[in-house]
Amino acid sequence: QVQLVESGGGLVQPGGSLRLACAASGSIFRIDTMGWYRQAPGKQREWVGIIDSTANTNYAESLKGRFTISRDDAMNTMYLQMNSLKPEDTALYYCNAHIVCSGYGCPLRGKDYWGQGTQVTVSS
Repeated sequence: QVQLVESGGGLVQPGGSLRLACAASGSIFRIDTMGWYRQAPGKQREWVGIIDSTANTNYAESLKGRFTISRDDAMNTMYLQMNSLKPEDTALYYCNAHIVCSGYGCPLRGKDYWGQGTQVTVSS
């Protein structure tokens, strides 16, 4: 069984920074592309950005320059560094990863997993 768990959310003042983490655990053979999404109250889930297995990144145009995604493959963890936060960044942040698990019943091509989300609130 594979699990993704986000952490690092909280309340921050406008202009502040937060670093989110997404840790994968379980019977993992390989982690491919990982990504961050967010969903604000009353809005649809929004794509934040992705990082592939070679650490190439891509971001939503509106977030470039403020958000940075990185990964530590030794720790099976992805990070989202968020700077110059704005009230409109308030949302539940989710991570997603395409993971190939090991063991009986694991799909050969892997599957997408989601975390439960971590809340980020930007407010004075």
